[in-house]
Formats: sequence, C-alpha cells, structure tokens
Amino acid sequence: MNTVGVLPLSWPRVALASVALLVVLAIVRGMRLGLSRTVLQSAIRGTVQLFAVGYVLAALFAVERPELVLGILLVMVGAAARTAGSRLAPVPGLAWLAGAALSAGTGLSVFFVTAVVVRPSPWFSPQYVVPITGMLLGNAMNGASLAGDRFQDELVSRRAEVEARLSLGLSGAESVHPLQARALRAALIPTLNSFAVAGVVQLPGMMTGQILAGVRPDIAVRYQIVIFILLTMSTALSTFLFLKLLSKRYLTDAHQLRSALLVIGREKPKQRRSPKKSSGSAI
Repeated sequence: MNTVGVLPLSWPRVALASVALLVVLAIVRGMRLGLSRTVLQSAIRGTVQLFAVGYVLAALFAVERPELVLGILLVMVGAAARTAGSRLAPVPGLAWLAGAALSAGTGLSVFFVTAVVVRPSPWFSPQYVVPITGMLLGNAMNGASLAGDRFQDELVSRRAEVEARLSLGLSGAESVHPLQARALRAALIPTLNSFAVAGVVQLPGMMTGQILAGVRPDIAVRYQIVIFILLTMSTALSTFLFLKLLSKRYLTDAHQLRSALLVIGREKPKQRRSPKKSSGSAI
C-alpha cells in the first residue's frame, strides 16, 4: 500500500474538475428547472468559502488557542441556525430556536466524542474539534430543517385534528405529539439510511479522506464508525429539541393554538412556491 500520503493536486487540475458542472447545467436547463444561476452561485460561493477556511484552519491548527476554537464554533453554529431557519415559514425567534437546539445537540455530541472516546491532547485540539463539529453540525442542521418543514406542513394540514385534541382537554404537547413524531422520523431517515449502507453503497467522506492521506484502513473505519454513531445522536437530539422549541411557538400557555402563525405558515419561502412564480433562487 502507498503510504506517502495524498497526491498533490494543482489548481489547474481543480479547475478542470469544474467541467463536471456542465453536466449539471445541462440537466438543469434541459428540464427547465430555473436553477442555472443557483448552481453557478453555489459553486462559486462554496469554492471561495472553502479556500478561505483552508487558510483559517491552517492558522488555527498552528496556534491551538481555546478562545479561537470557540469563536470558530460559534460562527459555525450561527451560520447553521440561520440556514436552517431560512428554509422554514417565518416564526418569531426561529433562528434563535434553531441555534439553541443545534448548540445543545451538537455540543453534547462533540463533548462526548472528544472527552470520552477520542480524548485528544489538548482537549480543545482544533484538528479534531473543528472537523468533527462541522460534520455533526451539518447533519444536525439538515435534520432540524427537514423536521421543521414537515412539522409546519403537518400543523397546517392537520389543524382541525390538533384543535380537536385541545378541545378534548389534552395538553398542547400531547396534541402536537403525533405531528412531532412524524417530523422527527422523516428527519432521521436520511442519516439512518446512510449508516445502513455505509461501506456497501458508499464510502463515507471522512473514511475516504483518511485512506487517501495514508491512514491504515482499519483505523479509518474505527473513526468512521464513531462519527456515524455521533451523527445519529446529534441529529436526533438537535432535531428533537428544535421540534419541542418550535412547538411552543405555536401554542399559548393556556394550551391554545396560535392561529395567526398558521396563516403565516402557509406562505413558505420563495423556494416553496410554484415553478411559474419562482425564479429558482434557492434550493
């Protein structure tokens, strides 16, 4: 086995890989999805962000200061909370709710994997904490966004069912529990599916990256198993907390449904409108 490490990849070769985007653009234009600009903007934005974060992480790894690591993590959580909230119908304090849920769910998972399982030295080692947090936070963000969207749709379509439970004397939490359960289940399915087919249908990114870097496959597999377990935990916990916090926004202290928010909830962001009215500016 070649243990030299990752083969050098020049910028011209990276640029050559962008030719693959032509396939995406051909499909998007052929199907008239109206997403051509979004594809290009996403590619450019992602490239610039990754280029910038590469230099930031290089400096961070060299310094290893806990306050800088914490600052990076806060920026990551803030961006994830804003992104998760932007996909949902507007609710007062939605980004703060997402931020609280993601911080708690992902934070507990990162603390467990670094303090109990991996145990790097120092404990705040950015080489471990930042990448692991990024993986867990990204997955939890997607789960919370999917669950929130499903919950809002269910609440609007099953409004009469929820109000009937409330009129029978059930508490607000009991009345919306079936909706929360369906939303949480829908959010967990992608993560569970990925875990179930790991190594058979796909080779996960972290494991592949470590193997390319020359790490022994058995060690890469151990890390990937730990990451998958923590991905499931952080997604489940963050999504569960987000649904609980989101539900409280739709219920009063007297266990009544806030009908005014449901009217707002019917007006989804632009990406949820019909293709005729949408400019395709969001995914």
